[in-house]
Amino acid sequence: MIIAIDGPSGAGKSTVAKLVSKELNFEYIDTGAMYRALAYKAFKNNIQINEKEIDEMLTSTKIDYFNNSIFLDDEKVDDYIRNENISKISSNVSALKNVRIKMVDLQRNIANNKNVILDGRDIGTNVFPNADYKFFITASVEERSKRRYDELINKDMYVSYDDILLDIKKRDINDSSRKIAPLKIAEDAILIDTTNMNIKDVVAKILSIVSEGPNAL
Repeated sequence: MIIAIDGPSGAGKSTVAKLVSKELNFEYIDTGAMYRALAYKAFKNNIQINEKEIDEMLTSTKIDYFNNSIFLDDEKVDDYIRNENISKISSNVSALKNVRIKMVDLQRNIANNKNVILDGRDIGTNVFPNADYKFFITASVEERSKRRYDELINKDMYVSYDDILLDIKKRDINDSSRKIAPLKIAEDAILIDTTNMNIKDVVAKILSIVSEGPNAL
C-alpha cells in the first residue's frame, strides 16, 4: 500500500507522516530530506545550483533511506539538513529537472513491494499518481510560519518570524510555479486544512480514513 501526503512548506507533513507510519507499521520515506541531502552536499562543496554542475554531482552521489534516517554517501546526515539555509537551497535544487528524475526513480525503487507512506510536494501527482491514498495537508501561511518559528526557537536558534514568513511565501511561489512537477493538489486527493487542528487530530483523521478502506472514499 502507498499513502501519499503532499503540501506546502511548514504544513506538518513530515510529522504527520512519521506518526501515521508508526501506527500502521509502514515504512516512512521523507522525500524532502532527500532533496535537502543534495542541497547539503552542494552547499558543503560550494557547488552552484544549475543543471550542469548538479548533474556532475549526481554521478558521484548516493542517497538512501533506512530506519527513518537519510544517508548521503553512506553518512547519516539528519542533523545537518534541517536549518533554514539548507531549506532555501533545497527549494532551488528540487526545481531542477535532472534532480527530479533521479529522485523520483529512487523513491519508486525504495517503495517497491513495501507498505510505505511518503510526504513531499508531488507524491500524489507525479511520483505515485496511483497511490492508494492521497492527502494534501495545508494551513494558512501565517500558521505555517508560526509553527516553523516555534520549532526553531525551541532549538535555541535566533530567528525572525517576519523573515520566516517571507521565506515561506517565496517557497510557496517557487514550489507551485516551477515547470517540473509543481506543488498542486491531486484531483483525487483529500484536502486537510490544519490551521485550527493539532497534530493528534490530523493523524487520527488520516488513520480513520485509511481504516475505512479505499472503497469508502
